[in-house]
Amino acid sequence: MTHKTLAVLTLFLFTTNIASALDLSRPDVAEFIDEMVAEHDYDRATLEKYLSAAETRQPIIELISKPAEKTLTWGQYRNHFLTSERINAGAKFWREHEAILTRISGETGVPVEILVGIIGVETYYGRITGKHRVLDALSTLAFDYPPRSKFFRKELREYLLLVREEGLDAREATGSYAGAMGRPQFMPSSFRAYAVDSTGDGKIDIWNNWADVTGSIANYFVRHGWRTGEEVVASATLGQQWQGPAPEPKNTLTPRDTVGSLSQRGVMFATELGVDSKGQLLAYEGSEGPEFWIGFHNFFVITRYNRSVMYALAVHQLGQEIAATVNRDAI
Repeated sequence: MTHKTLAVLTLFLFTTNIASALDLSRPDVAEFIDEMVAEHDYDRATLEKYLSAAETRQPIIELISKPAEKTLTWGQYRNHFLTSERINAGAKFWREHEAILTRISGETGVPVEILVGIIGVETYYGRITGKHRVLDALSTLAFDYPPRSKFFRKELREYLLLVREEGLDAREATGSYAGAMGRPQFMPSSFRAYAVDSTGDGKIDIWNNWADVTGSIANYFVRHGWRTGEEVVASATLGQQWQGPAPEPKNTLTPRDTVGSLSQRGVMFATELGVDSKGQLLAYEGSEGPEFWIGFHNFFVITRYNRSVMYALAVHQLGQEIAATVNRDAI
């Protein structure tokens, strides 16, 4: 079967909404199997058992093709995550797990509000972790989603290595349509690189153990350069010195300016950071018009968790709202 014929067949299966078993005789799949055996000493029979159980699914392609960050405005995105229900649920979660959260924050320097903000946005405090089999999601995207097949083939490899290391069955784990797993929604490569055992029981459980979940999230931030005590963002306005049109919303993931250079260009904001500290002017399409924010170093650390400036601001704001609710209730 030629690659063109295979593509037509795959498209037919997708458009008729039929899940198809992964064909192990496909050249790309067979090549992947050979690489896993040769480079990672993976047992061929086990590997073929797992992959023969994988199913290619059209809904996974549809979902990854339209992520919320690309289809929603900031106002819509914010209103989805910063609801009174989610904020109150986050405050309840904070109070119930305060000892764990406080310990992890103290050991790593990552604020509790950032930890609960991540968990709140990612999985609604563990309520929504995804119902797709990780094996199906990664196999579908690795072999039948050309725009990112290289990335997801790597993640499929990492997942198979992970289940071997942790003694899991590759056919059982469930997660998001992109293959993100557990309460922190770690991709397999992130699990292998950053997940930690925070209870000392010799196991890493990001599905059920909140200490391991929060410890792993905090470790991810530490490893990506989180700076304890530094600000995340500051609201901004364009002053009289600003020249030219207002910036348009853009998913900028690297700060290229400094506190000093932004101030000199007429951007008005308040910060205790020094003039040489990195910062970036960010524009958002809010519910009531344009919003401007300055993202500092820690803001861009959050974007390493999910490469979206809307995501990072939602995590920060949700965490701040939860912290304010917890503090208010404590009075």
